[in-house]
Amino acid sequence: MAKKSNSLEDLGGFVFSTNKDFEFSKEEENQETPAPHLQRLEAHLDKKNRAGKIATVIKGFEGTEDDLKTLAKDLKTLCGVGGSAKDGEIIIQGNFRDKIMEYLQKKQYKVKRVGA
Repeated sequence: MAKKSNSLEDLGGFVFSTNKDFEFSKEEENQETPAPHLQRLEAHLDKKNRAGKIATVIKGFEGTEDDLKTLAKDLKTLCGVGGSAKDGEIIIQGNFRDKIMEYLQKKQYKVKRVGA
């Protein structure tokens, strides 16, 4: 038997109204990615919930999901490891914080080292 869900997301993002004067207008997200020198990124080392393995996490990216994934791909290629990108965060497997910070600073991003 299929599991029932009562989430609004299951409705495809639509909300139903009994108001006869209600007009549905879908606002398009035309989010642009700010220039690198306007972005403030944070470089973290994280090993929580990762079975004791270290990951470098870059937080604070503002812009489109495509630009985030492109930057993540560049960083993964630079370090020669795997990783992921979503919700404004880039996760790179391993301790590559210094290498990534140097690369981002060359690309004119403002990067802050967070943690030990």
